[in-house]
Amino acid sequence: MAKKIIVIGSGFGGLSASLRLKAKGYNVTLVEKHPDLGGRARVFKKGKFTYDGGPTVITAPYLLEELFSLFNKKISDYVEIVPLDLWYRFVFSDGKTFDYSGDEKSMEKEIQKFSDKDFEGYNNLVKFTEKIFNKGFTDLSDKPFNNLFFMIKQIPALLNLKSYQSVYNLVSKYISDEKLRRVFSMHPLLVGGNPFTTTSIYTLILFLEKKWGIHYSMGGTGSVVNALEKLMYEENIKIIKGAEVTEIISNKDEVKGVKINNSKILSCDYIICNSDPPNVYKNLIKSETKYNFLFKQKINRMDYSMGLFVYYFGSKKKYTEVAHHTIFFGDAYEKHLKKIFEEKILSNDISYYLHRPSATDPNMAPKDHDAFYVLVPVPNNLSKINWANKGEEFKKLVLDKMDKSVLPGIKENVTNDFYLTPDYFENDLATLHGSGFSIQPKFSQSAYFRFHNQSEIFKNLYFVGAGTHPGAGIPGVLSSAKVLDNLL
Repeated sequence: MAKKIIVIGSGFGGLSASLRLKAKGYNVTLVEKHPDLGGRARVFKKGKFTYDGGPTVITAPYLLEELFSLFNKKISDYVEIVPLDLWYRFVFSDGKTFDYSGDEKSMEKEIQKFSDKDFEGYNNLVKFTEKIFNKGFTDLSDKPFNNLFFMIKQIPALLNLKSYQSVYNLVSKYISDEKLRRVFSMHPLLVGGNPFTTTSIYTLILFLEKKWGIHYSMGGTGSVVNALEKLMYEENIKIIKGAEVTEIISNKDEVKGVKINNSKILSCDYIICNSDPPNVYKNLIKSETKYNFLFKQKINRMDYSMGLFVYYFGSKKKYTEVAHHTIFFGDAYEKHLKKIFEEKILSNDISYYLHRPSATDPNMAPKDHDAFYVLVPVPNNLSKINWANKGEEFKKLVLDKMDKSVLPGIKENVTNDFYLTPDYFENDLATLHGSGFSIQPKFSQSAYFRFHNQSEIFKNLYFVGAGTHPGAGIPGVLSSAKVLDNLL
């Protein structure tokens, strides 16, 4: 009889883990607290507008294609994923812009707008990030780091790739212009890290984008969630919605099942958690299990990613000149990030990421309208910011900044809006301290030093998602489910 697995949570980690384990012959049940699937990638529909809840940038689409090919099916029969020509438009506070793409001639022209000498440095940076990518992603992203000796074996290669440096420091070795340094060092912010403290291993994202490009799924990222849900039903994976896991039942070094909505108990042979590991260990395991000294120290020393303020809004005016993905940099960079990550205070000098899916997919908004979301990095809830009081004021600040930069006149044209704060991430998505991406991707919190894919405490409890190896972002989360292929 097939062993029974319960998967907690339906982010991309939980969805891909469910499919991979079903393909291996397990009896899989997925439980999700919300009435819809997706986790951070949930979809919000308001009026005739469709808003992706979270991830909007699809890289390494082959990782999604693999999930369908496990069952001899084609992803193209379920969802349309299209490449974008312009990946990001960077806008600086002085009005200068940089269009970032995979076209080398265009990149040379864009770089020369800022610096005559940095195109050669950029090419050398790309060559070095390819080496990092070959080791960090190709070799190690789907390998479990539960064994200290395995980690020790990797250290010479990681040191050779300058993993002890920060992303910003590595980029600065190749790029001299300060604005270009921002452009090529911003990638850690996409996975919850500060470019000034994140290990340079994460510059592999720069090469990952070059290798496969940046894509969009028609209908939004939520259409990928819908496609995976359809596939799961076709393959007889049981899905239970509106089922919040309020406790993981354990006995000594084994988990036995889950308690749903404080009442019903489901038993199983294995549990796969697509839920924030620090929250799971702190709040879901309520037995008398005593964590050992080293594990307690591990939990206590963790630094968490920033929080996110996400403002969703429609516009009665179409902004046809605005790119699909825009990243706006405020005046300060390092000081601003220090306020967010270390001092945990709000700043008026914000930077933001603006998503305009209707640039590619007009169906995301009514005719002659635009759909947007703007994501602003803010301190996590260790800041003690009272978002119930501060939220509306911060929304007005964000609108004012956009009105004066990328979206002139937006204040008069907003319709159909709402926002989410770190409180949503803490209360609805159960991330400790309302972090947007679980723990930070620093060297001391990467690979073996992250929460393990196979629990350090319980032999039949496993983790997928942002807080475990290899980390946040769609490729990282999908790869964390591939690690299970090596463990189970």
